[in-house]
Amino acid sequence: MKTVFIIDDDHLVRESIQYLLESEGFRVIAADCGETGIKLAVETQPDLVLCDVQMPGIDGYEVLAALRDSPVTAVTPFIFLTGRSDKSDLRQGMNLGADDYLTKPFSAKELLAAVDSRLARQEKVRSQSQQQLTDLRQNIALSLPHELKTPLTGIFTSVELLRVIANESDPAEILDIADTIETSAQKLYRLTQNFLLYARLEVAVHDPEYLESLQDDLTMQPELVISNTALEIAKRTERSADLCLEVQGTTIAISTFDLEKAIAEVLDNAFKFSPPRTPVIVTSSIEADFYQIKVKNYGYGMTAQQIADLGGYMQFNRKFYEQQGVGLGLAIAKRLVELRNGYLKIQSIPYETTTVELTIPRAPLLPSELLQ
Repeated sequence: MKTVFIIDDDHLVRESIQYLLESEGFRVIAADCGETGIKLAVETQPDLVLCDVQMPGIDGYEVLAALRDSPVTAVTPFIFLTGRSDKSDLRQGMNLGADDYLTKPFSAKELLAAVDSRLARQEKVRSQSQQQLTDLRQNIALSLPHELKTPLTGIFTSVELLRVIANESDPAEILDIADTIETSAQKLYRLTQNFLLYARLEVAVHDPEYLESLQDDLTMQPELVISNTALEIAKRTERSADLCLEVQGTTIAISTFDLEKAIAEVLDNAFKFSPPRTPVIVTSSIEADFYQIKVKNYGYGMTAQQIADLGGYMQFNRKFYEQQGVGLGLAIAKRLVELRNGYLKIQSIPYETTTVELTIPRAPLLPSELLQ
């Protein structure tokens, strides 16, 4: 049974709506003022709120603002009941996050249609969110054990080999085994760090203090960060000959550490999902108030649906390609630039090319730059 919450200081209107909705099978809660309405809405968490605009004390706009600021009612469908029909009044409510308006007097049919429409839309959103959560759980369940097992297997196997050859004491062979242990441990460490970073970034989206602290982050020579990171990853993947670099500089609004991380994840993906002896092209340009970085590779590519589904723990077509990784790389890069009011865009032709664009705001010009 869906719960509808009515906030209206007119008891006749309140009781009429309550009677109508209860006769249609809804559970109804009512309040006669904004202050009580805010308190009860947060406590009861209804499926939908019907609220009068003009009320003594706290009016409907203030009620809406308060409910949108509360985590438990931030996305609750909200319909204004108003005697006003002025466009500016309607726009004010919509700007605050209202879902619909009903202008008094309205018919029972109009009210029920508005309620049913908003509840149906909310149910669709919930269903989509639930499906995304289910997909996330499945991807974690399928990919995480494998990803943890792979480097651990290398470590355990190497340790066992050390025990076997302990009496032979061949320094060269022992060093090779040590290298294998180190490589496996580094993979495990990077995987763990990425999981922790992704979790932290998802929490940070809802942390105003953290978001405000990012405003002071700057990178003054991004071309050096991009070049050094690209060269390092190309060398690590034994693809140095495939790397093509053409980058320029300015000052951008992201920390050097986060820029390096975002570039590293995008490039790691580009090398991982493209065959050797095909180019990986890294370019950058200044577009008005933004700095744009493009990484292009000639590999498996992605479909439009795969791009739309981009998220943490999603690795597409793993059963075909059997590549390392759990799909966190692009999700991390995307979140890092979004936290700075930038964005990540992917253009891809399956089995041909993929281009990942990172667009990051430029920092305000320094006084010395203004004089140039």
